[in-house]
Amino acid sequence: MSVKITADSTCDLSREWIERYGIEIAPLCVVLDGKAYLDGIEITPDEVFAKAEESGKIGSTAAVNVEDYRALFQKHLKDHDGLVHFTISSDMSSCYQNACVAAGEFENVFVVDSESLSTGIGHLVLDAAEMAEQDASAKEIFDALEEKKKHLDVSFVLNTLAYLRMGGRCSSVAALGANLLGLKPCIEVKNGKMGVGKKYRGQLDHCLQKYVADRLSDAESVDPRRIFITDSGVSDEIFEAVSAEVLWHVPFEQVIHTRAGCTVSNHCGPNCLGILFYRKG
Repeated sequence: MSVKITADSTCDLSREWIERYGIEIAPLCVVLDGKAYLDGIEITPDEVFAKAEESGKIGSTAAVNVEDYRALFQKHLKDHDGLVHFTISSDMSSCYQNACVAAGEFENVFVVDSESLSTGIGHLVLDAAEMAEQDASAKEIFDALEEKKKHLDVSFVLNTLAYLRMGGRCSSVAALGANLLGLKPCIEVKNGKMGVGKKYRGQLDHCLQKYVADRLSDAESVDPRRIFITDSGVSDEIFEAVSAEVLWHVPFEQVIHTRAGCTVSNHCGPNCLGILFYRKG
């Protein structure tokens, strides 16, 4: 049984993992000054930041359309018995709805609403790819990952609220107040929706140490198989400190460092960092 695994660019997997498992990525678009750029192909996160700093506003993001999904599925079903595609949470984008419309035209195409973002999706994609290598069917992979997604722990800490303010998701007053107080909010993803969790105060490096300690305090509930540390451009020193703090709390078998793509970075801004892992089921 040959099953192809595909995913939206919002999964934020590095080229190494994409190539390792032969995963096909469907890029979302970042729209800047009326021009659409394919995420990770025609624009980089650093270019997104540069344009935002220059113009004082962020771009918008556009979902993968039905026709592009249709072409993606058709391409791979020529050589595979089935296909499983992973999208960003349906509460955050119309990608899932569009993919389902396209999938309805084919047999043995399954679309997983990750109810997550970034490498929360990445976890699901890697698990699916491993199952595909073990000759699981598309339906078996779909059923397994529909269950696994319930156990994801996905969160990240924002270094600045400026990008949320520019995108209309946070008032100027709230952003100014947070910046004056040195607050760095933790954004949590639960049931497919983003919400504000604990707020940290102080320098980013100290806030991230506290954040990691909070997320991993109940070490017995954490699945130690794999954790992603995903950021939108922190220093090597900060990453190394976060990694050491992570392993002090839980001896993960795999610690994978990835850079967030354009879609996520466009809304979170620079120096955002999250740890993403599974809780035990």
